[in-house]
Amino acid sequence: MENNSKRRSSRRPKKSYNRGNRRKKGLGFDLQEFIGTSRKQSQKTIVEQRKSFKDLDIDPEVFENIKHQGFSEPTEIQERAIPIIKDGTDIVGIAGTGTGKTGAFLIPIIESLVANPKTDNILIVTPTRELASQVYDEFRKLSRGLNLYASTLIGGIPIGQSIKALKRKNHIIIGTPGRLIDMYERRFLRFDRFDKLVLDEFDRMLDMGFLGDVKIINDAMIHKKQTLLFSATMEKSQREAVDYVTNNPTEITAKVSTAFTKAIDQSVLRVSQGNSKMKMVEDLITETPDDKVVIFCETKRQVENIHKQLKSTEIRSVMMHGDRSQSKRETALKHFKTGQSKVLVATDVASRGIDVADISLVINLEVPRTLNDYIHRIGRTGRAGKSGRAVTMMG
Repeated sequence: MENNSKRRSSRRPKKSYNRGNRRKKGLGFDLQEFIGTSRKQSQKTIVEQRKSFKDLDIDPEVFENIKHQGFSEPTEIQERAIPIIKDGTDIVGIAGTGTGKTGAFLIPIIESLVANPKTDNILIVTPTRELASQVYDEFRKLSRGLNLYASTLIGGIPIGQSIKALKRKNHIIIGTPGRLIDMYERRFLRFDRFDKLVLDEFDRMLDMGFLGDVKIINDAMIHKKQTLLFSATMEKSQREAVDYVTNNPTEITAKVSTAFTKAIDQSVLRVSQGNSKMKMVEDLITETPDDKVVIFCETKRQVENIHKQLKSTEIRSVMMHGDRSQSKRETALKHFKTGQSKVLVATDVASRGIDVADISLVINLEVPRTLNDYIHRIGRTGRAGKSGRAVTMMG
C-alpha cells in the first residue's frame, strides 16, 4: 500500500514550505447556539454495547498490559480503529478527547512490533511536548515486558540529549515537528527508515503552523506504507492536506464527541461592565474547593497576570505557556497532577496532551477564537468516565 504517487523524490526535500508559527484564525462561532445544540444532541446519543478486547484478537501479552491498566473493554474509537489499522489501511479517526485515541493507534502498533520488532519503524508526530510525553508514557505502560523501546524528540531540552536518544535502540520515535526537522537537517535522523506515520491531533498538525514541516517529513518517508491520523476535530479546509499525507484512508467518527457528551456541563457566564472577571474566577474556584481547575487564557501575559493574582489570594496555582522552559512546564504539570497546586493557568499549549482524569472545571477567560479550540479546551474535563463543567466568560 505504498503511496508512491505522492512521493516527490528520494532526494532531500527543498525547504520551500512555510515553517512559521502562524495560527490560522477562525471565522468565529456562536457559542451559545453551539451549547444549545450540544445539549440536544447529547440527549439523543445512544452508545452501542462495546465488544471486548478478546473480540479484537489482541495479542495475549499486549492484552495483559491493557488489563493491568484497568481496561476491560475497548472504547468506541478503539473498537472501530484497531481492526482497520491491523489491516494496514490508512485511517482518519475522529473522537472526543479522553476517549482512548492514543490506545487506538498504540495497541495495534505494539502488536505489529511484537510480531516484527523492526527498529525505527514508527514515527509519531505531535503538536506539543506534553502530548509527546503523554504518548511515550502510554507506550511504556502498554509495552511493559515486551522489549520494545521508544524515545521522544521534543523542543526545550538540550540538542545533545536528543542526539543521545537517537543512538539508542528505538522501535518508535515520538516527537514534535521542530525538533524532528532539526535532527533531520543535522543528519542524525533519517525519515526514509520509517514506514508508518502517525499524526496525533492531526487537525493542529495540518494547520499553517505545522503543515510545512509535516510535508517535509511525509515526502522524505519514501517507504511509507501506512498513515494514521487521529484528533477530536477536523476542519473542512484541511481536506486537501489530509489527502496529501494519506492514501485512500478509511474515515471513522465516534458517535460520542467531546462537544456532544453529557459528561461536560457547558455554560456561558456573561460579564457585565464594571464587574471583575478575576472575582468571578475566584468564586468559581471556591465552589470546587477540593477539585482541580484549568483556566485558559488567550495570551501569555494574561496567563502570568492571572497566576500572579491567584497567588495573592493564596490559591495554589501553576502556569504553562510556550515561553516557559521545558523543565518549568514539566514541574508545573507535575504539581498540578499530584494536587500540590489546585489550578493550572495556561494558553492553548495545555489544550492538547494534558491528561489529568480529575479536572472538574475548565474556565475560558474569553471565548476561544475557533470552535475547534473550544472543543479541545473543554475536553480537559469530563474524562475517563467522570463528569465535569466548562464555563466560558463573555463580555
